[in-house]
Order: sequence, then C-alpha cells, then structure tokens
Amino acid sequence: MNISTLDQLLDKLWSDYITLNPHALEIHNIFVERDEDVINDHIAFRTFNHPSVCVDVLAKPFLASGYVESGNYDFPSKKLNAKHFEHPDKTKPKIFISELRLEDFDAELNEIVNRMLSQVPENASDNFAFCVSGRPWTVTLDEYEKLLEKSEYAAWLSVFGFRANHFTVLANELNSLDNMTDLNALVRENGFLLNESGGAIKGSKDQMLEQSSTLAGKVDVTFDCENTKKIPACYYEFAMRYPKKDGELFQGFIAKSADKIFESTNQRKS
Repeated sequence: MNISTLDQLLDKLWSDYITLNPHALEIHNIFVERDEDVINDHIAFRTFNHPSVCVDVLAKPFLASGYVESGNYDFPSKKLNAKHFEHPDKTKPKIFISELRLEDFDAELNEIVNRMLSQVPENASDNFAFCVSGRPWTVTLDEYEKLLEKSEYAAWLSVFGFRANHFTVLANELNSLDNMTDLNALVRENGFLLNESGGAIKGSKDQMLEQSSTLAGKVDVTFDCENTKKIPACYYEFAMRYPKKDGELFQGFIAKSADKIFESTNQRKS
C-alpha cells in the first residue's frame, strides 16, 4: 500500500504498533467494551540526533500535513532531546519525537550507531512513511548488548528502528473512569503490568498532567547467526490533562515524568 496521506500514515503506525504490542489492542478493546470512544493523545518516536535521522527528519511527514512544532524538552540523565508537534485539527494526536545525543556517548557507541546508519538507503527519509519503516540495518547480539550497557534507549532503537514507540489514551475522554487511580486499577485487574518507576502515576494535577503506562511486553528478536533474545518492545500510555489558568487543557509534556515513562521499555529479568 502506498502511504501518502496523514490518515494512512496514522493507520499504518497503529497496525504496526499493535503487531509488536498486542497488549495495547487488548486494553483498547477493554475500553471499547465499556462503550468508550478511545481518543489517542499522542504518538511517540525514538531516533538519534544524526543529521540523516534526527527529530526534524522524522517530523517531515507531520510538518507537511499541517503539524507545527509546539515544545522542546531536555532529558539530561538519558542524554536526550525531544520536541512535540500539534495539528490545528485537535482530533489528530500530538507527535512526540525524542533523539539520543550521540556526542554525549563514547566512541564505541558512536561506532556501532554510525555503522547502522551507514546502511540506511540514501534519501530513505524522503518516503512519507519513513517513520514506520522499521529497522533498516543489521545489528548483532554483541552490538545490542554493548549498547544496552550504555543506553537502554539506544539498545531499543537498534533492534526496533523507526516505528511508534507508544500510543497514548487520553484519559479525559473516558466516561466511565474519571481519575488515573481507577484507570490503573482496571488495567491491573485485567492482568497487565504497569511501569512503577517513580510511582505508577507520574506527574500531578498541579503540573497539569498525570501519566502512567504499561510495561512493554517482550518479543523475540533474531540477531546474526540465528541468535534470539526476548526484548521489551512497545507499551501503552495513559494521560490525564488538566486545565491551565485560561481554562484550556495543558497540551505539553513534563520532562521529569516523561523521563520515567521512557523506562517502560527497559530490559528486565523474567
């Protein structure tokens, strides 16, 4: 299928995402069975701050579709920059794109990343659907494990490439659940694990944003020589937004909270 419109791109992002994260579809369907109209608050992506694949490169199809840059963020501990983008049509999800600051890492990480990026076809990012093209490079299990020692984020990106890292349910639009505590309880009751780093609920009403997320389910990733490892893939996020002084809902992000949300894909024992 040739993807050339925003709606086609959003549909492709969702179908690719639930293939890697079937738990998201299960939770989505739980809401639907409760007669909820599930509204997506934002879609998040990961990349490197390399000129060929940086935030501004991944943002191209969204900017061409009417999105505008609406916020900048810094994550010192994870060595990330990020931007979020909004569409004039508020029914369209916000887009959140982060990038790993390669200059903040050692030569070994940069050597691995540069080798991977050298395999990205020239002008690949001109494809309207580049942000859902997956992994355009090979990576060995040894390289993955070396990246994992230095950055969970880099390791995740090395095996999953360009795709939605997570979708986010806008909790404000759920009629049967009016707070994050009850939403999280419903998710837990149905057997899904939540990211407890920094507490199940990140942020607060005073900060005008509360967030929680599932832990990414593990999938089998095949490396060179048929080596296979289970790696956390994608997760589902939930966000409750609160009004600013002007009465409009806050549309930005809280870096301290997002910092903990990133850990939903951390490699873990089990």
